[in-house]
Amino acid sequence: MDSGIGLLAATAAVRRLRPDADLVLSLDPDGMPWGPRTPEDLTARAVAVAEAAAARRPDALIVGCNTATVHALPALRARLEPGIPVIGTVPAIKPAAAGGGPFAIWATPATTASPYQRGLIEQFAGGVTATEVPCHGLAEAVEQADEDAIDAAVAAAAALTPDDVTTVVLGCTHYELVAERIRAAVQRPGRPPLVLHGSAGAVAAQALRRLGELPAPEADPEGTLTVLLSGREGTLPEAALTYEEGRLLRAAAPAR
Repeated sequence: MDSGIGLLAATAAVRRLRPDADLVLSLDPDGMPWGPRTPEDLTARAVAVAEAAAARRPDALIVGCNTATVHALPALRARLEPGIPVIGTVPAIKPAAAGGGPFAIWATPATTASPYQRGLIEQFAGGVTATEVPCHGLAEAVEQADEDAIDAAVAAAAALTPDDVTTVVLGCTHYELVAERIRAAVQRPGRPPLVLHGSAGAVAAQALRRLGELPAPEADPEGTLTVLLSGREGTLPEAALTYEEGRLLRAAAPAR
């Protein structure tokens, strides 16, 4: 679940680990973007989207959105667990800090301003310099596959990123869809290759662990795909097919 197509990164990671999995994608085009909403409003939207997915009786629910995890994870777990395990998406601050060099956290303004993210920095960053970079409009630009707006938002965030940064945490799942464009914008001449830390792979692996399942990337690709748009059954938004992750899912059969 997510407000929009940011969930593609985690969904594609699950598909690569378990091509036989039946997937339900629950998006909220009626309420997107979630970032500018109040925490209370955002939580209400997230719970509604989660309940639409839960009605399909999934084995687990992945919250494929950092902002929703930051603000709504306790409410989602209170509503759905223990019947449905809920796996959140946390900015990869811990592995970024472990690298030892100064790093930046690119996130939506809502996540950047949250006590949750500040707590992760205090808990894991230690003596490593961490710069929080609010990325105004980037998630929305990725959602619309608006090339010019993506370039402008990436450039604006890159201008806020210190030159000595060696690592960038992609603190919004939408950003993982344009990771290489972010790398190109932040990479400084003469410096080592920039390290990017997303969350999709770790989240997919955690979902399998919670279910006691093992990766089976060679499994027959028979998994189905159901798309819910603010609770209504539909199809992947056209913008999703702009990205490799969306194209990977396009071939899946609809659920019967």
